[in-house]
Amino acid sequence: MAEQQIQMSVTGMTCASCSNRVEKALKKIPGVASANVNLANEQASVSFDASQVAPGQLLDAVEKAGYGVITDRVEFPVTGMTCASCSNRVEKALRKVPGVLEANVNLAVEHATVTYAPTTAAWSDLKAAVEKAGYGVIETDAADFASAEDVEAAARARELADKRRKLITGIAFGLPLFVISMARDFGLIAPWLIEPWATMNREMAGMQHDYPAYADLLNWLFLILATPVQFYSGSDFYAHAWKALKARTANMDTLIAMGSSAAYFYSIALMLFGLTGHVYFETAALIITLILVGKFLESRAKSQTSAAIRKLMGLQPKTARVLRGSGEQDVPIAEVRRGDIVVVRPGEKVPVDGVITSGRSSLDESMITGESLPVAKGEGDTVIGATINKSGSFQFRATRVGKETALAQIIRLVQEAQGSRAPVQRLVDKVASVFVPVVIMIAFATFLVWLFIGGVGFTSAMIFAVAVLVIACPCALGLATPTAIMVGTGAGAEQGILIKNAESLERASAIKTVVLDKTGTITEGRPIVTDVTAIRMAEQVKVGAFNGHEDRPGESLGGSHPEGEESTGQLLWLAASAERGSEHPLGEAIVRTAQERGLSLAKATHFEAVAGRGIVAEVDGHNVLLGTLRLMRDRQVVLNGVEVEVSRLQSEGKTAMVVAADGEALGVIAVADTVKPTSQEAIANLNNLGIEVAMLTGDNARTAEAIARQVGVDRVLAEVLPADKVDEVKRLQTGTASEPSAVSTIASPARVVAMVGDGINDAPALAQADVGIAIGTGADVAMEAADVTLMRGDLRGVAQAITLSKRTLTTIKWNLFWAFIYNVLLIPVAAGVLYPFTGWQLSPILAAAAMAFSSVFVVLNSLALRRRVLNTAT
Repeated sequence: MAEQQIQMSVTGMTCASCSNRVEKALKKIPGVASANVNLANEQASVSFDASQVAPGQLLDAVEKAGYGVITDRVEFPVTGMTCASCSNRVEKALRKVPGVLEANVNLAVEHATVTYAPTTAAWSDLKAAVEKAGYGVIETDAADFASAEDVEAAARARELADKRRKLITGIAFGLPLFVISMARDFGLIAPWLIEPWATMNREMAGMQHDYPAYADLLNWLFLILATPVQFYSGSDFYAHAWKALKARTANMDTLIAMGSSAAYFYSIALMLFGLTGHVYFETAALIITLILVGKFLESRAKSQTSAAIRKLMGLQPKTARVLRGSGEQDVPIAEVRRGDIVVVRPGEKVPVDGVITSGRSSLDESMITGESLPVAKGEGDTVIGATINKSGSFQFRATRVGKETALAQIIRLVQEAQGSRAPVQRLVDKVASVFVPVVIMIAFATFLVWLFIGGVGFTSAMIFAVAVLVIACPCALGLATPTAIMVGTGAGAEQGILIKNAESLERASAIKTVVLDKTGTITEGRPIVTDVTAIRMAEQVKVGAFNGHEDRPGESLGGSHPEGEESTGQLLWLAASAERGSEHPLGEAIVRTAQERGLSLAKATHFEAVAGRGIVAEVDGHNVLLGTLRLMRDRQVVLNGVEVEVSRLQSEGKTAMVVAADGEALGVIAVADTVKPTSQEAIANLNNLGIEVAMLTGDNARTAEAIARQVGVDRVLAEVLPADKVDEVKRLQTGTASEPSAVSTIASPARVVAMVGDGINDAPALAQADVGIAIGTGADVAMEAADVTLMRGDLRGVAQAITLSKRTLTTIKWNLFWAFIYNVLLIPVAAGVLYPFTGWQLSPILAAAAMAFSSVFVVLNSLALRRRVLNTAT
């Protein structure tokens, strides 16, 4: 039993029952030998069988019990990885470190992302594990994006320069070797034989004869040319293969080292032991050189997959101008503190996030939100770091600096998404884990079959085996998914679409139903009062202040002209006084309208909000109700025929609220929220993708259906209380949603449902949906409940995100198809399956060329995704 022990810091425990609950939750996991939770120091000590329990399961158990675990997360570059076997090996090494809860290694960007319990594991443990596995670590300051990028860029540049030197050496020695060797083989130049074979060759001119390999001086020239390629240009293959061997595993380097070494040392043996036969120094050198060409091109292409991250990091200015002491000072961006007053002049970048304290300007926020038009800003408005000041000068107070800024959060979200693992990658991981050992076995079997059964002789059998070793390509398998994920998430970020992880990206491609929250999603989220209708004013209801005149006590709400200006003003005054201090958008709209009319509002007491119904409050001694007909009926209010007016207003797509005082309905106030100009187009785009669109709202059915008809929504889910939104999403997922409106289509069972909302009030529904899509505002990007965040408040981004997901998944599938079909078809060809029928034997040189460019093809295909996505966006 591989028993491990982990120490976790648990949060949220307040008493002994809490610690007992956590302990029981941990002990329930099969494979946990013991679990002790100390309430005093809030530590959980767990012993478990690592072969049965993954550390991440312990974390999940604590969280499901209702508590938290303090974890740390680190991302760092890894050097020396060449194929999927390498990334799997690093991942396994990291997961074996006690205290590591989760580890993911991305071959495309050569980064490792590790979540661990800081009480058990440390950075030094992680670094040591990677180095012990035979790979290197580039140490950076993860807290400082700019410096981390500079350190890694410098290290990667040195790595690329080393590859370039080795490639140039390979070409400089390998190309002449290949040309001379081919010229001799085709009879263009004669062998340079030494005596006595030179004399024998002249005497037997035109006759077939054999001579030892060492007798031809050209073979010695070939040895001299091949050796630098073999042991300098190919040194990395040998070093990585040796490290893999020490770890009792194998990778791509193992295949290349075995294949090229077989050709090289076979040729050495012919010369040293005086044997006759063809030497294959050119084959050994060309195998290494062609693989180096492929690897160099692959590195150059892979660097472009992270262009989005580099572009984002390049947005941040290096310095900021702050007011300190008696004047302005230019300070490094890292030294800006929360509360500093920052000065921004025309044409300069805003260094950090903040709120304008003086001045006005227009800002270009396109690099953050994707919105092309400049945004006017004035005192009290928020500004986002990295945006460009177009015209005026202004000062602002820094509110978010360092890792807290919108740009830093965007970079973090994109990095996490690019480093995440898609579910489709699981099959690839399983194949990659056994790929190289299987290829080695196939090569060995190929050699034995052709030698003993095929009867082709040792040399030809060896060539078959070498071709199998060299043509097999685990690199393409390893790069197929992560390169597409990187390009897809990066292209999304450039359009203002932030995707949480690869799983969300993959799941979004299967969306069949999109649920839109009405307020703030389909509509602007800024309702205005459109109608104030006094139905019946009660003589007994008196108000103490109206229209700004505090000296008019006892004025009646009634009158002979109930629909006159005074009556409607009194009704608005009563409703606004009741709603005064309300944070609900509808209440704020009523209060704002009353204030715009110059009404001096009274102070409401005994305020009560009735969820999904309205409010109850006391104004000037009167019991005031404001809300739905359902609220009025629940409180047994005399309606005075107000239902007719409510019905009329609802049919116009307005939210009608009844105003009542002391048990009698007095009138109706209607509020409408303007539909966003792009909502109809956005919903049409979703319908064109074959996606059903549903609108979720707390409004009554008539109002909701009026708006639905206006924008073309398929299904209306009206009068849904905030607490019931999750249940409605569940019903849609299972195909049991409430009866739709007349314009809807029936959802089929087990549909993939996306929920689109503001990410705050809708957080539970966003979390319940298969894909939660939050509408952001540029500065608010850390919406934890959402799988996708749209930086702009533009609903068209939903269809763009789904299209991006579909195209990314299509690219992944094509990449995997190529990677699998390449190996499935060409390994048998290299093994000689066609030889009995055609007499054609695949040269190991051609095998090396095919292998080298297979991974380059996968990377280039992923890069093409970016062009397709951005071209569609424009």
